[in-house]
Amino acid sequence: MKRQRTIATLEQDPNQIWDVVIIGGGATGLGAGVDAASRGYKTLVLEQHDFAKGTSSRSTKLVHGGVRYLAQGDIALVLEALQERGLLMHNAPHLVKNQQFLIPNYEWWGGPFYTVGLKVYDMMAGKLGLGPSVHIDKETTMQKIPNLQEEGLRGGVIYHDGQFDDARLAINLAQTITDNRGYVLNYARVTGLLKDEQGMISGVTATDLESGKTYQIRARAVINATGVFVDNINRLDNPQARPLVVPSQGVHLVLDRHFLASDYAIMIPKTSDGRVLFAVPWHGKVVVGTTDTEMPTPTLEPRALPEEIDFILENARQYLDHAPTRADIKSVFAGLRPLAAPQDEKEETKEISRNHKIIVADSGLITIIGGKWTTYRQMGEDLINKAMLIGGLPDKECVTRHMPIHGYVKNVNRQDHLYVYGADIPKLQNLIEKEPALGEPLDERLPYLKAEVVWAVREEMARTVEDVLARRTRALLLDVRASMAMAPETARLMARELGHNKAWQKREVAAFTSLASGYLVDS
Repeated sequence: MKRQRTIATLEQDPNQIWDVVIIGGGATGLGAGVDAASRGYKTLVLEQHDFAKGTSSRSTKLVHGGVRYLAQGDIALVLEALQERGLLMHNAPHLVKNQQFLIPNYEWWGGPFYTVGLKVYDMMAGKLGLGPSVHIDKETTMQKIPNLQEEGLRGGVIYHDGQFDDARLAINLAQTITDNRGYVLNYARVTGLLKDEQGMISGVTATDLESGKTYQIRARAVINATGVFVDNINRLDNPQARPLVVPSQGVHLVLDRHFLASDYAIMIPKTSDGRVLFAVPWHGKVVVGTTDTEMPTPTLEPRALPEEIDFILENARQYLDHAPTRADIKSVFAGLRPLAAPQDEKEETKEISRNHKIIVADSGLITIIGGKWTTYRQMGEDLINKAMLIGGLPDKECVTRHMPIHGYVKNVNRQDHLYVYGADIPKLQNLIEKEPALGEPLDERLPYLKAEVVWAVREEMARTVEDVLARRTRALLLDVRASMAMAPETARLMARELGHNKAWQKREVAAFTSLASGYLVDS
């Protein structure tokens, strides 16, 4: 995956017409890119920052049908998500795994109630189910998670869902696009839309933020898959366009693993504000969340509000006998969900359906709103089916249902943190064999190696220290202070690969340190 390859293609033939240009390099845009490229369409994905910079690297790390959507009666969404969960586990087994969850019951009716609901959940998954849900007694519950709050505990229910690394999947999707002769470009901001004499969309104007060069890119179909930023793009088409999304912020806290002394995840079905709370083991830590706070405007770097942090800690304390405090938080990250703007002023964000919706403007601009990581593949298929019609593209069948994603390997050793690279692991090991110093860790608190920085630049289009420490590795999310300590060496290795000087290294370390400070929590 070479950035220069895309730039060269844009410059070699400025008048070429792409079949599909996709604005947005998050889960939805990359999913659409994989679908379009694998059908054989000439495909280009443009991202204003880095792939998965926004919402798509800040999820709860779950590939799930959504137990709470079942409770809300959104059967169609649950069915679709359960099907997609099963397909993703087959298509990217190096990144998606079967995770067992435990719902602790402190009410007499909890066991039977959740057991019945989860049996329906299992049944809906059909052949793509991950395992049966079972009701267990108090003693067994405490054996599974010894540091649960024991007082008042009556038992628990175990069920299965999927767990994954969101940003790593995004990078693998970008690689899958290029594997299928498509093109991707990060740090390329769309600043305008091209139209023909009839006022129909005929392409985009995009600026390469590294060189400052602007390109007029012609296309038969243009897709707006920018998540919480869809309204910004729609206003380039029509300044009077009504808002389609409302950003809803979800915050997650990362704690040391001893706060969840188990391989099981905890699911709390109803918090004080009616949401679901998860505590999930992830890369040797525990991710706890989430919240649901309506935000007035979208931002690339959302920040957790003090009350959101307190809310998660307060709810976690009710279920864990060793209560976490602000001083225990290794990192806090926030993401914005692109929820469909409510039609009813009284409708709360947590009640808005996560179903995706595709809207075609009078100009032919195709916009998608809603959706969730789990259903990214289905959203991509639906988008390209629509682009085929709008752009007058030759009719080609979707092939992504059973298509392996870049890095596909059936069995991985999850004890080795390099497992997320899947089939690329031997190439990383080859780097270390050629230069043994690259086998050294960047910081003793986390497992990441110097070789991963070099690989991220050469093969994964990483351009900044943040790209490497936030999304190619997950250092920033796992331990902020460790990631800050890694920044100088990361910058040095990147500068060597990219041909940058020491002034660039200094700027990058300062920029990353400033950004990372927002992931710290005052104790």
